Amino acid sequence: MPINPETSIPDSNNGSPINTDAKFSGDSSVKPEREKFSVFGSIQSIGVYAFLLASLFTLFTPNNLFSGQTLERVFQAWQANPTVIAPVNNIASTTTGRIGIVSGHWKNDSGSVCPDGLTEEQVNLTIATLVQQKLIAEGFTVDLLEEFDPRLSLYQGIALISIHSDTCEWISNEATGFKVTAAINSVYPEKASRLVLCMADRYQSATGLKYLANSVTNDMTYYHAFDEIHTETTAAIIETGFMNLDRQILTQHPDLVAQGIVDGLLCYIRNESVATTQPTP
Repeated sequence: MPINPETSIPDSNNGSPINTDAKFSGDSSVKPEREKFSVFGSIQSIGVYAFLLASLFTLFTPNNLFSGQTLERVFQAWQANPTVIAPVNNIASTTTGRIGIVSGHWKNDSGSVCPDGLTEEQVNLTIATLVQQKLIAEGFTVDLLEEFDPRLSLYQGIALISIHSDTCEWISNEATGFKVTAAINSVYPEKASRLVLCMADRYQSATGLKYLANSVTNDMTYYHAFDEIHTETTAAIIETGFMNLDRQILTQHPDLVAQGIVDGLLCYIRNESVATTQPTP
């Protein structure tokens, strides 16, 4: 039969009742039982602290294997509820407002050269400088980068665009237009695709040049900077036009060329709608 702790139990010696509830007893020698040491609780606490310390050390490791975005999600999830994964934020809320602009061939070589001495390096730098100025006016921090700038190593930003111009050699009457592409093996292909779509759509609208997506070369898709920057930095390379048939807009209206690039970046960053841009065969 179960014993009710509130009841009295007869003493086997004299039959008088003994109160088993110490709090109702007049015996001051009876002391409350101390809380037992919880081994499981201690182990659990140690595990929690170990996890947090390990995560902090990981944050200071300059390695792309563990992205900052992933670690941020882990901390957000742990702080809120260890069983819930925090959602990935959109571009505007997770970036610091930094954009990288690579001026193709700058401080490395001349690039393509025209018979009169005009170099691709000069054309690219003029356009890249205007892009930097326009983006700064929009409130962004913009890094103007050399072709093989040491800052490209693990570069982090909203996006990175490398600006180039196509050959000055005569090819045919069809050698006019622009090309834009992202890395062939992007870690975030959906972001890379959207950046390319935005750049193509807005650049075509601003300059009136044809989009030659089917003419993208391996040198573009395997561009060296794609392998140098941080995996979370979405990047693309653009050939703004041919220095032969498109020379007029590239040299006399570089502001239009720069505006097309800026509009493409803003389209991507602000998640603006994009009409399906059909490449020119």
